[in-house]
Amino acid sequence: MKRKVPVLKDIYERLLAAANLESADGAIRITAEYEPIGGPGSTVFPPTVKTKASDAAGYLVGPRYVDGERVDVVWLDQPQSQANRCEQALREAIDAGAVYLPHLLMATEAAGVPVRMTNLDAPHRSRDAYFRDSEDAAGTKFDETEAGEALRQASATDWSAYLRLVPTDLVYGAWDSHRKRRIQVKIPRAYTSSMIGVAPLMGVRGAGRVDALNLAGDTVTISDSGWSPLEGAKAPKGAKTAKMSELGHGMIPPSEGLGGVSVKTVSREATLAMAQFATLRFGAVSPELTAAARALVAAVALLGDRLAFAAPALRLRSGCDLVMVSERVQWVGRGHDGRPQEEALAVSTPQEALALFEIALERARAAGLDWAVEPVVVKPNASLQQAIENSYKTHGVGEAEGE
Repeated sequence: MKRKVPVLKDIYERLLAAANLESADGAIRITAEYEPIGGPGSTVFPPTVKTKASDAAGYLVGPRYVDGERVDVVWLDQPQSQANRCEQALREAIDAGAVYLPHLLMATEAAGVPVRMTNLDAPHRSRDAYFRDSEDAAGTKFDETEAGEALRQASATDWSAYLRLVPTDLVYGAWDSHRKRRIQVKIPRAYTSSMIGVAPLMGVRGAGRVDALNLAGDTVTISDSGWSPLEGAKAPKGAKTAKMSELGHGMIPPSEGLGGVSVKTVSREATLAMAQFATLRFGAVSPELTAAARALVAAVALLGDRLAFAAPALRLRSGCDLVMVSERVQWVGRGHDGRPQEEALAVSTPQEALALFEIALERARAAGLDWAVEPVVVKPNASLQQAIENSYKTHGVGEAEGE
């Protein structure tokens, strides 16, 4: 690592210029090819969605140009999901003590189980309703605390509160849609990544359930105390009934269902948009701090990507395990002769990305960065606490899903 320090310092200087649009570099692009662990052409399972055409479960398929040819592709992982994977990787690195990034932390307990939620976990990041409906140790509403008020009042002319308290929001974007304001906080994402499968062939499979004891009884009645077989009797008037199979018992005859897809290739493309980093403003601070802060946010974006995706294998979900075939991490710059200039960026491992981040943090601090060293800790208010506790309770018998 010591041998690479001068190289990483040179990379930082280039990143500093790029994040401020003071060079020919307009983006960092990461492209990778994968194949299923079963080999080329073996089945992978995309995420299921409710399709508009049939209101039934299906996959997201659409046209795209690949190498100049129009082909159908299937989404294997969308930008929102890929961002969540980066956030999870960053949170795990924070928990392991490998790196520290300022963040919000809602901490409580339900049914004897510790419950933690950070802005790296929450669906709407620091603007999520979990934090809106939390309070500090003294019982002050989060939005009325010093940190909460600073985040709520931030705007495109001054994102310093986000830089100081929740810098990952500046990477992955945020929208304050849970608070009633005429002008809501909206931060565009600077990092985007997605994964597709090219030329999908739709598969089918038979899905059913075999009951080892072949329990008798097709219909049962359900009450607060449980369920009872009808055994041929007619259900009492007003009684709630269900099929035995809906409760996880009995037989389900096999039927045709979604069977994944076979694709020619699986690819991932991620970008760090230097034009977005260059829009970030931090109020009345020095030009040196503004420039260094933009480079720091870019370094966080690259770190998140490397932590999440640099490994030789990737699991997107059950039935979608992939092995990396190739990967390119590149600077993408102003075009020449009709093509953008591409040059290898020598930051491919998490360790190299972490070293680059540490250089960026040191430079930003030297320029005057106020970087929180502990998370902002809050607890749920009474209503949210009750809702969390309810989610840990068992209430009667539920219906089985996905049989």
